[in-house]
This record gives sequence, C-alpha cells and structure tokens, in this order.
Amino acid sequence: MTAENNVVFVVDDDARIREALLDMLESYGIRAITFGSAGEYARAVKPETTACLVLDVELPDINGLDFQTQIANAGHPPIVFITGHGSIPASVRAIRHGAVDFLTKPFSDADLMTAIRTALARDRQERSARSELSALRRRLDELTPRERDVLPLVVSGFLNKQAAAELGISEVTLQLHRRNVMLKMGAASLADLVRMAEKLEIPLSRSPRAGGH
Repeated sequence: MTAENNVVFVVDDDARIREALLDMLESYGIRAITFGSAGEYARAVKPETTACLVLDVELPDINGLDFQTQIANAGHPPIVFITGHGSIPASVRAIRHGAVDFLTKPFSDADLMTAIRTALARDRQERSARSELSALRRRLDELTPRERDVLPLVVSGFLNKQAAAELGISEVTLQLHRRNVMLKMGAASLADLVRMAEKLEIPLSRSPRAGGH
C-alpha cells in the first residue's frame, strides 16, 4: 500500500486523535485526510481512489451510526468505527450495516491497521466490480434491439432452432445475431456470456423444453 493509490479519511472531533492518526497512517505510507465533523467530510471534494473512512461515533453534528445510515446509498468507502464509549448494541448495528470493524479507544495501531487494510481491500474489490459492471452495461447498450432479444434466450439454454422459433426468424439469422452478441459482449464462450448476463441481472426466459411440465 502506498500513498499514491490509497487514502484514509478520518472523521473525529478531537484534534489530538486526528493528528495522531494522521502521523500513524503516514508512517505506513498511507495518505490520510482528516475532518472535524461529518458535515465537513460530506462537503469535501474527495479523490477518486481506493479509500477507507475511519469514523468516530460521537461527533458534534451527528452520531456516527446515524451518519452511516445517511450515506448508505451514496457510494461511501468502507467504514471503520472508533469510539470512546463503545457498546455491544452499537457495534452490532455498525457491523450489520456494513462497517468493517468497531474499535473502542484506546485501540492498538495493529488493530486499527488490520481493520484499515481490510477496508481498503474491500473498497478495491468493490470499485473493480463496479468498473466491470459499467463496462458490461456499455457493451449491452451497443446491441441492437434484436440482439437484445436474442441474448436472454441464448443464456437461458435455448437451442438455435428454439430461439429462432421463439422470435419468428430463421435459424441462420438467429445464428448471425448470436455471433454478434458474443462479439459485442466480448464473451469467449457461452459460459462467459452467462456470467455476464447474471452480473447484468438479465432475466432468463423459460425454455420451451420445460413448457409442457
């Protein structure tokens, strides 16, 4: 991990804590940006890179757990909670809503770094998954309307003859559309195309072979 490809956002109203965490993280080669309140963090323009949010529970403007709920759908980085007044209900709530860890002050550098590394790894994976899904959606958008009709039939296991009959086209035309779908989606095999369709949440079509049962 280097300062170039990771950043840790620290939100804590205690300036001494912010300074200590800033020094510690930089000693590990990790860039850190500190904030004194949730509002200050929310308003800041943040770099688009792998990140983690170290969030105090007791903040001057909002409870950290409530802030976690508030930004749940805002694409925020994974959260590591720190608090001087921990409780089991609070920790359970935090973890249930996706927090990586819930550390009670004073905590060790080792425990915090373990949690931060886990959070950064999670964010890296989630960013990669979002990037892959975005690329798949762009490829899907390149399909013609007819090719978009063919795709769910192919990944549902329809034979060429069955899919052609379903769409009222010739088998030769169906094969042409199927080949174009494979090429445009960048699928190396049918199994590859099926995995792409699953990620895109393309609904499956009922195979005519099962229609009579």
